[in-house]
Parts: sequence; structure tokens; C-alpha cells
Amino acid sequence: MLKTCFAPIVFGLFAIAASGAAAEDAAKVPLAVGDQAPDASLPDLHGDEVGLKKLFAAGPVALVVLRGYPGYQCPLCNRQAGELLARAEDFSKAGAQVVMVYPGSAKQLDEHARQFIAGKKFPAHYRFLLDPDYRLVEAYGLRWNAPQETAYPSSFVVNRQGEITFAAVSRSHGGRTPAAELIKAIERTRRTRR
Repeated sequence: MLKTCFAPIVFGLFAIAASGAAAEDAAKVPLAVGDQAPDASLPDLHGDEVGLKKLFAAGPVALVVLRGYPGYQCPLCNRQAGELLARAEDFSKAGAQVVMVYPGSAKQLDEHARQFIAGKKFPAHYRFLLDPDYRLVEAYGLRWNAPQETAYPSSFVVNRQGEITFAAVSRSHGGRTPAAELIKAIERTRRTRR
């Protein structure tokens, strides 16, 4: 009799734990094509807050989430940023803004971000924004919660209505979206008049 009394309790506790784990995993699912991009207000290196919703409305926007500072300046992020900057004219011809997001702990984020952009020239249609304490990263389901990690490197194209029309999330340090692929995604978005 004692066994049968405890069985429902143990099963109930297992079910509660399983549903909690499932909910936690569901919260970690990155945004995908067709999802609405959450609005966020992120600071630039001048301390000005930039609202993403306003940028989206002038869209399309190529939103690129870098790894930030996981204890060092990521060489793959540097290479990706360099490639995006080298294709500035192509992004301009495609009618897109490029937003690079540098996430990290608010402590020393400005300092690390300034080190990252040293020697890089950002055209008028590019924005380099900070994501202190991972607000945007969490909202987009991109937090890489492991030692020496910050965010999954990701690229999105967002149309004027704030809808994601292209999404690529890398579960490794590599797997970055080439600039040419982002430009094609922007051109597709513009052709569909979104």
C-alpha cells in the first residue's frame, strides 16, 4: 500500500520537473523566419539609446549578433565585422541598414566594445550597438549559457513591419552568415514589399 501511495507523488514530481525543463528549453528557442522581432532600445558607444523598432520601420535591417567579449576579442567576430564593412556599398545599394550588436556583462562592456571597433570605420547606414546584460540576446533566444560564452552568433533580416524574413543562428563559433547571403536575403525581402 505504501508503494502505491508514493507512486502518484513521484510521478507528479517527475511531470512537474519535466514540464519545467521543457518550458526552460522552449524559452531558449531562437527566433525564426515569420516571428516578430522584439523591440529593444540599445545604447551606442556615445550613450545614445537606439530603438530597433524605429530602425525596422525604415527597413530592411540586417541585424547581426556578435559574441561580444567572452574573455577575449573573438577573431571570427572580427572577421565577420570586417566582411560586413567591406560590403557597405552593396548593403547601401540593397537599401538596407546593418546593425551589429555587441553583447556582454554591463561591467566594462563599453571598454571591450571600443577595443573591438578600433580601426573600423562604420558608414552612416551601419549601427554598432551594445547589449548590456544580454537583454536583446535573451529576448531573441540567443544566450549561450556556458563558460566563456555569451551569445550564439546570429544574423537576421527584419522587414519594415518588424517581421523576421531571414534567420541564421550558429551553435558554434563558426557558421557565420556571409555578407553575400545577407544581401540576397535583403533583396528577397524588398521584392516581396515587406
